[in-house]
Amino acid sequence: MAEVAIINASPLILLARGGHADLLHRFFNHVLIPRQVADEIMVRGDLDVTVSVMRQVEWLEIINVGTIPRSIEMWGLGAGESSVIALSMEMGRVDVIIDDLAGRRCALSNNVPVRGTLGLVLLAKQKGFIPAARPLMEDLIRGGLYLSRHVLNSALARVGE
Repeated sequence: MAEVAIINASPLILLARGGHADLLHRFFNHVLIPRQVADEIMVRGDLDVTVSVMRQVEWLEIINVGTIPRSIEMWGLGAGESSVIALSMEMGRVDVIIDDLAGRRCALSNNVPVRGTLGLVLLAKQKGFIPAARPLMEDLIRGGLYLSRHVLNSALARVGE
């Protein structure tokens, strides 16, 4: 198990909405949420499931982020993606979980290890944390994850589904 990862809003929202946030803890002892990401989620209100998860789960931690480096700013990302990548760089390039393609490209261009929600689910299947990836992915898609059928089917084929 890795010690720490940093997560963006959409993967956390999708996992929490589907009741799968605990999957993160199977891989990481602590999952950090930059203050900018937490603020983005908190506007959803007290009754939102992600807000509840953020308040109740001890291994999720909201953390302030320092300055956003120019190498990130030039990508024109949102505050959430930018803060996730910047915090990773501050901490020595720890894993980030981002679904947004531009955010993933920015992370890679800054030598930040990145994984998306799909990659996390596939790894969970490979490690035996879940019996099958397809039902979980279909649940996440119903919950709002945008993923083409071609990408989904190609990815699932890599884990024998």
